[in-house]
Amino acid sequence: MEHQSDRIRDRAVPFAALVGGNIALALGPWLVRLSDSGPVSAGFWRIALAMPLLVLFARMSGEKLGHMSRATLLAVLGGGLLFGLDVASWHLGIGDTRLANAVLFGNSGSIILMVWSFVVLRRLPMGREWPAIMAALAGSAILLGRSLEISHANLVGDLFCLLAGLLYAGYLLILQDARKALGSWSLLALAGLASAPVLLGLALALGEPVWPTDWTPLLVLAFSSQIVGQGLLVYALRHFPPLVIGIGLLTQPAVGALVGWLVFDEVLLPLDMVGVVLVASALVLARVVTPRVRS
Repeated sequence: MEHQSDRIRDRAVPFAALVGGNIALALGPWLVRLSDSGPVSAGFWRIALAMPLLVLFARMSGEKLGHMSRATLLAVLGGGLLFGLDVASWHLGIGDTRLANAVLFGNSGSIILMVWSFVVLRRLPMGREWPAIMAALAGSAILLGRSLEISHANLVGDLFCLLAGLLYAGYLLILQDARKALGSWSLLALAGLASAPVLLGLALALGEPVWPTDWTPLLVLAFSSQIVGQGLLVYALRHFPPLVIGIGLLTQPAVGALVGWLVFDEVLLPLDMVGVVLVASALVLARVVTPRVRS
């Protein structure tokens, strides 16, 4: 009986980490809207405020921050640049579109990586890859069309979030080999070190207010997104296959839609729900069928 209890606990803890990590990340757009700095400035503080803890966790885990090859260093710098642009684009989109759309399109990197794999491997989609692509295209068309019906600003917000998904896919591809040489916390810390100046420079160029009057949303954003969300998912990824990770990802649009409805009166009509389900299904399928590719 005790052995069975231990086995249930061994499964429950990683599952709780998977769900908790996705919920923490899904609350990010809400906190960006609550911030009284600019959206790109909020991205800078999200990275900068989390840096000390990321470095501390890397050292506590025995990871070495300063020992890497030139190729790894260049990959980290390039990845950090793309990550900074990803955060900036996503945060700009969050302010204009609905939270459910922002979360879905912001996570579109999985689908983009799947399509990129076809280009690299020089082959057409097969099997379950076709339904993933068709669902992504159909769902995106529905959501983009609905945003255009609401306002042009909503459509622009969607496009910024889609651009963020594209940039995040590039970030993952560039850091593909660096992940072997660096631990998870070290990679997050070094990528953050490279992306923070990018975000600060963009915020200043856009004329955004950088210094907030209320630090609470930014402190919670940095802790929930960079520490709790990323940390829990790093832990959970070791315990589940891609299908379960993909299904866990569906927590994010559900939380985004709920917060959008309760806090910002964002109502999803039945057609919106069809679009959300199609894109969410595509995200799950993309995580299952995407082969590992080398850039």
